[in-house]
Amino acid sequence: QVQLVESGGGLVQAGGSLRLSCAASGRTFGSYNIGWFRQAPGKEREFVAYIGRSGVLTTYADSVKGRFTISRDNAKNTVYLQMNSLKPEDTAVYYCAAVSSISTTAMRDGRRYEYWGQGTQVTVSS
Repeated sequence: QVQLVESGGGLVQAGGSLRLSCAASGRTFGSYNIGWFRQAPGKEREFVAYIGRSGVLTTYADSVKGRFTISRDNAKNTVYLQMNSLKPEDTAVYYCAAVSSISTTAMRDGRRYEYWGQGTQVTVSS
């Protein structure tokens, strides 16, 4: 089992940057694939980014591609989401999630993930 805690959210002006962190407990963190998702008020949860166990495979939603970068440091049990050129439409609660095994066709599906953090609020002002 793994517990996830997000941090790094806050209020930023459009065009600014934030780096979110997802810290995990447990000695088997490197065995988990990690996804970032977000949910804005009144909207469904949506996929943002994914990183495989080794950090080699990454995938992004089209809406964030080129602006966001996902990375991980397994020695620190932490996954990062660097968010640049933020837009007001990026405003949402951001969640990280972990899954031990997932296919490339399912990595964008939040229902497939086993563990979730509590979320961190990101607000981008115009």
